[in-house]
Amino acid sequence: MYIPVAKPFIGSEELSKVKEVFDTGWLGMGSVVPEFEESLRAYLGARHAIAVNTGTSALHITLTSLDIKKGDEVILPSLTFVSTPHAALACNAKVVFCDVQPHTLNVDIGDIRKKITGRTRAIMPVHYSGMPCDMDDILKLAKKNGIHVVEDAAHAIGSKYKGRMIGSFGDVSCFSFDPIKVITCGEGGAVATNNDRLAKKIVIKRIMGIDKDTYSRYKNRRSWFYRVKDLGYRYHMSNINAAIGMVQLKKIDVFLGRRRKIAKVYDDNLKDIKEVGLIRKDYDSIAPFNYIIKVTGNKRARLMEFLKDREIETGVHYIPNHLQPFFKKFKVRLPVTEKIAGEILTLPLYYGMKDDDVNRVVSAIKQFFMR
Repeated sequence: MYIPVAKPFIGSEELSKVKEVFDTGWLGMGSVVPEFEESLRAYLGARHAIAVNTGTSALHITLTSLDIKKGDEVILPSLTFVSTPHAALACNAKVVFCDVQPHTLNVDIGDIRKKITGRTRAIMPVHYSGMPCDMDDILKLAKKNGIHVVEDAAHAIGSKYKGRMIGSFGDVSCFSFDPIKVITCGEGGAVATNNDRLAKKIVIKRIMGIDKDTYSRYKNRRSWFYRVKDLGYRYHMSNINAAIGMVQLKKIDVFLGRRRKIAKVYDDNLKDIKEVGLIRKDYDSIAPFNYIIKVTGNKRARLMEFLKDREIETGVHYIPNHLQPFFKKFKVRLPVTEKIAGEILTLPLYYGMKDDDVNRVVSAIKQFFMR
């Protein structure tokens, strides 16, 4: 009876592929990882797709590979998961929070423009809930100022911007494949880029700065020999996670079709409730990661309790980072972000959600506002 806000859809096919990995005895980074990378690269239409262990790792390794360091500034929205600012702080850079647009909840390019200084080295737009940011304007602004653009595409696998797949253009895009994303590797992430030099650097950094991974070394006669060429991390993906991702990627179009159908049912049934604001979306081009509404009139907390009593889970994506205790020292005012912080509410959305489940959520919300 309980309806969670998100849930992975995995089964016998994923288990069978993992068993193949178990049978080889090579559980770490081996031959399945490059297979997954090639499938992902082909799907995205990117020159390079580099698999890592988490989406957070993807963000951090990208920034450090771009030589973001102490004294540099990175502009990013406060309305994002803490991974985004933490990736910049892990490089000892200064985080500069920007505001978002009220109708899309994506970065406000006007506010970004105001916050660019001579120390700005990167902009990190977040494709919130799978809705692509206005990338043409962001890339144009960045090029004019000599700034890198690192897209946080954790929500946006399968989304398109003006007919172009997120990850196929621009500087670099970072994806997440944790358990609740559109597709999962169990845990995992990836960096997509068309920049050969950047890709080569990330490939080396993801496995302790060593020029060849263990699997490649042990295929050669001099298996004991390796060279450390850069500062690196244990950010590589395992064969186990890549095996799950291989199967999931083949299902992505089916997953997205169902998610879009559910989102449209929500739209159609909630659009006439005056206290509910919908986020503008073009479902022909976006891959909906989650479904967000804005609840006005200071009713969000009561609605969440009402739904909880009916065994329907909801969430808040996200509590703005600049309002968190750790980031209060930044002392920035973001009027739009702060207003919507008390309104946004995440409703259940996942591939395995039944029609009856969707109708239960809709009926409960209508019941709440009709009391």
